[in-house]
Formats: sequence, structure tokens, C-alpha cells
Amino acid sequence: MSYTIFDTPFVSVIGRIWARIFLGILGWKKEGDIPEVPKFVLIAAPHTSNWDLPIMLALGFLFRAKLFWMSKESVFRWPFGGLLRWLGGIPIDRSKPNGVVGQCIERFEQRDTLILAVPPEGTRKKVRRWKTGFYHIAVGANVPIALGFLDYGRRRGGVNGLFHPTGDYDRDIAELQAFYAGITPKYPALYETTQSEEKEEEPKE
Repeated sequence: MSYTIFDTPFVSVIGRIWARIFLGILGWKKEGDIPEVPKFVLIAAPHTSNWDLPIMLALGFLFRAKLFWMSKESVFRWPFGGLLRWLGGIPIDRSKPNGVVGQCIERFEQRDTLILAVPPEGTRKKVRRWKTGFYHIAVGANVPIALGFLDYGRRRGGVNGLFHPTGDYDRDIAELQAFYAGITPKYPALYETTQSEEKEEEPKE
């Protein structure tokens, strides 16, 4: 697998130094550990602010995790395609019949290791329901789900272990959301999620 910003020699070292300084200035600390399994879907929640991305990247450096994320294929065109892939981007062709979920499952099948970060809200705007793509990716690829979080109330971010989906969608989602009910987002008014959509949704950038 090609290098990303998280494992490029020298850059990764500078990144960890930057992460310690950046998070130190903001008063953030990391909690938990990256699961010792080769492949999993990482829930990136709650997502209500542009600050979520730099904080998540900084935590990724401190955890020494090689994070990947997905976006529509058109944003990977020249001259930014190479840079976005280096930052962990995975291009998704929405015109393909297997859809976003199917293409992500294929990525898991093709790679020996993969941490795919997915915000279940699909947007940082106000939502009331999680989108179900992250769950169906995990079930289809037969991989666990890691509970990644950014708690602005305590200024802590990290991973709270693994969740193994059972295939009982309603029960699993209720259990996952019970954990996130105790996490404070940057903008709580934008995070009033109560349940997930019953149909697959396309992720938004």
C-alpha cells in the first residue's frame, strides 16, 4: 500500500511533533488505544465543526494510525488527486452500480490492513438521523466498528474500543448511539441524533 501522510518517513515524525504542540495549545488529550486488528471501520463522531478534522488528524498522528477516508472521485482530479490520496483519501465512483458501500467493501477485501474513518452524520450540518453506510460497510466487509470520538466537553479524543455488529441493525445502532449520547460535540444544537436512516445514504463532503 502506498505511503500516506501518517507513515511517510520524516513527515510522520514532524506530524507527531505538530500534533503534540497543537493539541497541547488547545488543551486536548487522547484517550484509549487503536485496536490491534488489521481492518475496521472507525466511527468519526460527533461531527459538527471544521475543527473536527485537524483535531482528528492530530490524534491520528499521536496514535500512529494510518487513517483513510472516502470522497467522490471528482475531487481527486489533477492537480490535487495525488495530494488527497497522500492525505488518506479514497476516491469513490458514485455512478457504479455497487454504490458507495459496495466500493468500500471491495477496498477492505483488496487490502490486508485498512482503517476507514466514516462520520455517521455524513455532514457537519444539523441532522436527526445517522446515515447507515458505515454499518453496512462493516457488516459487508465482516470487520468490526471502532468507536472514535471527539468530546469537546472534556477535551478528549480517541477510541473507546471495538463493537462487533451482530446483523441486528436496530439493536446495534441503539447500543452505538447510547455511547455517543454521553459525548459533547463542538456545537450541541447541531447534534440531536435519535435514530438512523433505514436506507443507505451517500456520504457528503
